[in-house]
Amino acid sequence: MAKFLFVYHGGGAPESEEEGAAVMQAWNDWLGGLGSAVVDQGHPTGASATVGSDGSTTQGGGANPVTGYSIISADSLEQALVFAKNSPQLASGGTIEVAETLDIM
Repeated sequence: MAKFLFVYHGGGAPESEEEGAAVMQAWNDWLGGLGSAVVDQGHPTGASATVGSDGSTTQGGGANPVTGYSIISADSLEQALVFAKNSPQLASGGTIEVAETLDIM
């Protein structure tokens, strides 16, 4: 079974403590529903910067900064995409980049 990196971009922050609790419950329900497919539930990300090939840095992570990640196992990219389509990330207006990780080392 392959592993897929789910890279979260964008999405809105909860506006109240109650909304925050509901969002956390949605994430727990989604990840719990994936069961053993969850390799690393991941975390939100904080401050970021991008390092260019010339060594220059851009604060803020560029045009579409990462807001979090998870690692999920799936039989195929298509199955991983099905998993991603049920993520609470999408309900908050964010997107998910899904990429297969390659075991080459």
